[in-house]
Amino acid sequence: MDVRHVSEQNWHAFVGSLARTMRICHPVAHEDDYRLAACGPGGCPRIGWNRYRAVQSLKPLLFEARLDVGEVLGAGGAPDAGGAPQAVFGAKACDLASLAVLDFVFADETADPFYARNRRRTLIVSSDCTAFKEVCFCTLVGGKPYPEKGFDLNLSPAGGGYLVEAGSPKGRALLDEARELFSPPSAAQLAEVAAARKRLTAALEEQQRARGYAWGGTSKELIERVFESGVWAEEAERCVECGACNFVCPTCHCFLLSDHGRERFTRLRNWDSCQYKGFARVGGGGNPRPELYQRLRNRYEKKFHFCPVVMGVSGCTGCGRCVEACIGRIDMREVMKKLSGCR
Repeated sequence: MDVRHVSEQNWHAFVGSLARTMRICHPVAHEDDYRLAACGPGGCPRIGWNRYRAVQSLKPLLFEARLDVGEVLGAGGAPDAGGAPQAVFGAKACDLASLAVLDFVFADETADPFYARNRRRTLIVSSDCTAFKEVCFCTLVGGKPYPEKGFDLNLSPAGGGYLVEAGSPKGRALLDEARELFSPPSAAQLAEVAAARKRLTAALEEQQRARGYAWGGTSKELIERVFESGVWAEEAERCVECGACNFVCPTCHCFLLSDHGRERFTRLRNWDSCQYKGFARVGGGGNPRPELYQRLRNRYEKKFHFCPVVMGVSGCTGCGRCVEACIGRIDMREVMKKLSGCR
């Protein structure tokens, strides 16, 4: 583990050096939320600390919501192998957990060239959560409110500055290049971070217990047991099929390709939603999931059964974005709580 301490002043100097050559995506406070903004290359304002995850996840930075793939491919048949470098700051553990799903889908066997390009050119600078939102539930799906893997650099507040951990060769190389800005961490600083992480984890777990959010066993076993439950139809009555839950989710990855134009051909790739009635429709008009409750159930089945079985990870990171975005006020925690009570 490569951990170093940096003062706040030296950290901003380090970020400034990155901003001279990279596009910087960073969280900006907006009322009780944080929203990602971009600056650079060429300069950047001082980047603030976000106590919890931003409204946006890492997904749109790596897997664009809308992309003209014909234009990007061009005559050469492949996207630019490099692409302008970018760094994203303030990613949280729930954001990093989504990378296991996205990497499996887009970078495992036959890599998606657009995702692979974005992954290569993106430096991920994560940070510990120092607070949590009412909708946060990472501990229910096996996560923690602080990063342990998936980052290039991670920040933890300590000693009037930060402990910076390198999580990749790319991150370690950057620290080595600016070694004069960093110093070895003290035992007190390491203990400070460990204690803060322990306190926040306990507080988040207590929030879940107080509301009865304990699913019992594994989510995979639960979904198998309640596949025919009437809860799906009850919850579907509130769904308006807007797709917001899919679009804000850091792991949802389905897309649709459509061709446009006659004189100038364009092929667009857009995010798709499994809640749309036409999502699973096949040639000839057949639809294996014509009812809304079936599509709602399919989303949970994908998160809590398919992903654990096929990918070895949860398809839900517990970020709570879907809870905030749902117009029908469908709360995934409440749905799973109801399902866990089914026999």
